[in-house]
Amino acid sequence: MGDRAEVLLVGRRSLLTGGLATLALAACGQREGRVDARAQDAFFLWAGVTAPEWLDRARTVYALAGEVRHDRRAFVPLRAVPRVRGPELWLTVRVERLDWDQGIRGAILQTLGRWEAAGNRLAGLQVDFDAATHGLGGYARFLRAVRQWLPRRWRLSVTGLLDWSAGGDPAELAAMAGTIDEVVMQTYQGRRTIPGYERYLETLRRLPMPYRIGLVEGGEWREPGWLAADPRFRGYVVFLLSR
Repeated sequence: MGDRAEVLLVGRRSLLTGGLATLALAACGQREGRVDARAQDAFFLWAGVTAPEWLDRARTVYALAGEVRHDRRAFVPLRAVPRVRGPELWLTVRVERLDWDQGIRGAILQTLGRWEAAGNRLAGLQVDFDAATHGLGGYARFLRAVRQWLPRRWRLSVTGLLDWSAGGDPAELAAMAGTIDEVVMQTYQGRRTIPGYERYLETLRRLPMPYRIGLVEGGEWREPGWLAADPRFRGYVVFLLSR
């Protein structure tokens, strides 16, 4: 999700405060123009991005907790334990390698436990890995292994590339669908909407699992007319940018 430069440490100040109140999900209001973050209710919050004052009214927040880096076979924490009151919170791990050992698994489970013990309404674990479209079968096997050691009270989410729905093998997508609870399809790279994203949107109907669409704050977006009626579409998630 975004460039490595975006994956920095979020400040320790109170991330979100206040009760649960929902921003209007104004999907139909964003058929043309730029993404208005205030019109949505679910957000990616990365390190170095100061939480805006209105974020306490969010319904869902995906917060980067750490990374499993290509050059280091370990979980690298990037955030102090948040204390979120109201919004549902997903613990996101940015992943560059899939050969997880017991040390990585144990560190992630401990982090999930600490986030939950702090009083957060923890939804579960999100894996952010740019799996190649023609390697989804192997990724599905990795996710099945994660699901086996992840306690059932926590859901499992992944991020996805637009090409998955366009070029992914239906059997491999189905294998993934049987394991995960949702996929968040990314329409951006870094700070910009991917050029030509429109040609991929129609293929989202091929996805056999619930999906959200990840948008970048201020980026281009035109919603296709059929999207709101798709029973597997669960809404938008806005990647907030640093100010």
